[in-house]
Amino acid sequence: MRADNGALMTGARPARHSATVLGCAGPDLSPDEAGFFRDADPWGFILFARNVETPDQLRRLTGDLRAAVGRDAPILVDQEGGRVQRLRAPHWREWLPPLDQVARGGSARSLWLRYRLIAAELRAVGIDCDCAPSADIAGPGTHAFLRNRCFGETAGTVAAAARAAAEGLLAGGVLPVVKHMPGHGRASIDSHLAPPRVSAALETLRATDFAAFRALADLPMAMTGHIVFEAIDPDRPATASPGVIALIRGEIGFRGLLLSDDLSMEALSGGIGARAAAAVGAGCDIALHCNGKVAEMTAVVAGAGALDGPALARAEAALACRRPPAAIDIAGLDAEFEALMAGVADG
Repeated sequence: MRADNGALMTGARPARHSATVLGCAGPDLSPDEAGFFRDADPWGFILFARNVETPDQLRRLTGDLRAAVGRDAPILVDQEGGRVQRLRAPHWREWLPPLDQVARGGSARSLWLRYRLIAAELRAVGIDCDCAPSADIAGPGTHAFLRNRCFGETAGTVAAAARAAAEGLLAGGVLPVVKHMPGHGRASIDSHLAPPRVSAALETLRATDFAAFRALADLPMAMTGHIVFEAIDPDRPATASPGVIALIRGEIGFRGLLLSDDLSMEALSGGIGARAAAAVGAGCDIALHCNGKVAEMTAVVAGAGALDGPALARAEAALACRRPPAAIDIAGLDAEFEALMAGVADG
């Protein structure tokens, strides 16, 4: 039964979590949103710039989100650095775009430090999952929406940098979500607006785009891309393609929790509930919906269904990797990072 505003009516809790990660509308959780989340019971939440004002406000919001579902639910954010960075100055540090840091000679140590410091910033406000690093490979045709979010132009460079970033996050008690499986770097259009199509041969993809993700297949969480690989499935983007998801699980060897990219993006067709059902039906474990609109989230929850079976086991295994960070000297790490970057600039 549903209220007039589209929210689920309060009452008995679902037997299992919804196979979703959902957003909220603003910097404070409304009573209606809290009631919706209590009944829908999404596996986790995701935050955007619209939800972020100050550290105190953000700590209150993350606490309220967890209170709504009555558990220590994972809370995600996109904090890559550069353009895709939801926590910004003056309260949080401004980071170079990943490609710019690598271009300045950023070593594996500097990348580890960068993401260890980002993890400290996130944990301090109750966020414990970062939708980073990107293991997409930048190429001559990579669209500007993605290019400087990449770490490099070869599978080896990207995999090594993404590994350092992921290990920095994990050391800081933050789960990395590697993206966008099985590779988004060949997209020449913005998948927020339309579905990119890749015509490269499967052998080429195996040696490049897919290779970077194979090297990171042991990480606990990953996100798909809304991109069509014509050599695998010419009709459906990866998020909704059983063939592509089977490749991610089989050939790439990823055994962790697989999230869809945002279902609101225009690379996908059909109603929002049908998009959620298609993503989960194709093999994604979690349907991700980001805009915080309750009517849409209601449809996504219905389309995604409950988190159970192997997907639930993968979700539990991912959360088991979410460990409290060891005490560190943040000021010392920051000084080391600045010295490394200054040394590169001076050299």
